[in-house]
Formats: sequence, structure tokens, C-alpha cells
Amino acid sequence: MPQVTLDSEIGQRHSKSRGSIGFAIGVPLTVILLLVVGTTTSPEFLTVRNLLNVLTSISIVGIVAVGMSFVMISGGWADLSVPAVVATGAILALGMQSTFGTIGAILIALVACATAGLINGLIVGFIKVNPIVVTLGTNIIVLGAAQAFVGGDIVYNNDPIANAIVAGRVFGIPFIALVFLVVLLFAHIVLAHTVWGRWTIAAGGNYAAAAASGVPVKLVRCLAFVGTALAAGLSGCLLALSLQSARPVIGAGYEFDAITALVVGGVSLLGGAGSIPRVLGGLLIVQLIKNIMVLQGFPTTSQGLAEGLVIVFAVALDIKLRKRSGDL
Repeated sequence: MPQVTLDSEIGQRHSKSRGSIGFAIGVPLTVILLLVVGTTTSPEFLTVRNLLNVLTSISIVGIVAVGMSFVMISGGWADLSVPAVVATGAILALGMQSTFGTIGAILIALVACATAGLINGLIVGFIKVNPIVVTLGTNIIVLGAAQAFVGGDIVYNNDPIANAIVAGRVFGIPFIALVFLVVLLFAHIVLAHTVWGRWTIAAGGNYAAAAASGVPVKLVRCLAFVGTALAAGLSGCLLALSLQSARPVIGAGYEFDAITALVVGGVSLLGGAGSIPRVLGGLLIVQLIKNIMVLQGFPTTSQGLAEGLVIVFAVALDIKLRKRSGDL
């Protein structure tokens, strides 16, 4: 399909997805509502310390969510190997420090994580195995390898300078938040302003039509998993250097936190719809809800229940809007 026709196809999809305009309006309104609720229910909510904690939490999960948004938009559903990949990044970033230095250890960790993502991408993109099954299997294998590497123990940071940088602030802004901002802007440019971004949306919106038009759909979906693994690995490295320790379960729950933020922001689990600003909106909503619940003393179990309900509601709403717009 010529480029003009491909752009027309994507344009039609954007037009059809105007049924999701509720997300475009609802997300900012929900963020404002949560800010009002948080301010009126807790004097701690608007303190600098609390807001910086929220910003740091958003950044760690956000890097993962930005990566996974490419998987979801390209029609790859979700990457459930994220917990193991985060753990691999964290463990290798600390475990290889004494041999290769912090920078070298981080590079090795990212290469290892990208390799895991490439395996996912090749199986899902080219062999077309169900991504949930593939990434669940990869999660078990990679997590097992990470546990074997450290013998099930905790590894500790031995580079205080790296910890000071990662856990520190630049002009009052957490360093991790600045890294997240760079990742966010890069992903937005790629998705919204490049051919690769158009291919990603086309592959998730209408796989057969995109393939017929010459879009390398298999490669697009494959590299979406590689990007997610790199993002998860980077998040793991930052988390480990910030906490000064890493253990195999350090990434537990990050996949669901990322998925929750994406579906709440309006990134469709069915592919073909989504943007980086929507990812940011979903992250803000989810983290503000969590923060308000923590400040109100809700137990962790209640937070998990609320997160599950949010996912179910957001997915149901997405399906209903897409049926109304004729996408399903």
C-alpha cells in the first residue's frame, strides 16, 4: 500500500477512534478530581516530600509502561515477562559491578534484557505464538536464571557515587524522573512523528491490511518486545542503584502496574490505538489513586483489589467504545 494510502488508513482509524474521545476528556478531569480528593482528605498530600515520592514511583513504572505501550499498540497484547526482566536488569547491574564497573554492568544488563525481549519478539512476531503464553514462559525461565545467578540471595551496590547520582536530584527534580522524561519524549517522537510509529499503529489496527501495504508487521511486533525489555531492564537498573540492593522478586507487580496505567490512559489492549500522552495520563491516575489510598491507611490488599477493578472497568470501556466506533 503506498504511503499516502497507509496514512489514510491510519487517519481513518484515528477518526473511528473518536469514540474514545471520552478518554481524552475523562483522563485530565479524573486527574484534577484526584488532586482535589487528595488535597481535601490528607494534609500530607500536597507536601513536597509526598509529591516527589509520587513522581519517583511514576517514573520507575512509567519507563516500563512506555516500553509496553509499543507492544500493546502493535497488537502484541502485553509482555508478562516484565518482572523477570526488571529483576535481571537490577541483579546484573549490581552483580557485575565489581568486574566491569557500574557503567559496564549496566550495559551488560541491558544487553541481557534485550536478548530476552528479542526471544519474545521472534516467537510472537515471526512464529505467531500467543504473546501471553510466550511471555509467561519467558518470565519463568529468565527469573530462574536470575535466581541461579545470585543463588537466591540479595546483591548489594558497592558504588556509592552511582547511588548518590540515581537517588539524588537535579535542580530539585529526582534524577530518575529526568530519565523517565527523556524516555517519554523519545517514545513520543518515535510513535507520533516517525514512519516506525505509523507502522506500529497500523500493525495493531489492521494487521492484514498493514502487511499487504508493505509494512514489516512481523519486525514491528518483534522489536516492540525488544523495546519493552530494554525499558524494563533500564527500570531495574535504576531501581537497584536507588535501593542499593536487588533480589529476584524486585520486579514483581510491575507488569500489572504498567498494564493498568496503559488501559486507564486509553491505550487499547486490542492494538491500533494509543499515544504517549495517554500513557502519562494513565500513570498519573493510577499512582494518585495508590497514593491517596496509602495516605488514608488502606491495606495493601485493598490497593490490589482497587487496581484490579480499574483494569476490568477500563478494558470493558475500551471494548464498548471500539464496538461503537466499528473497530470490533
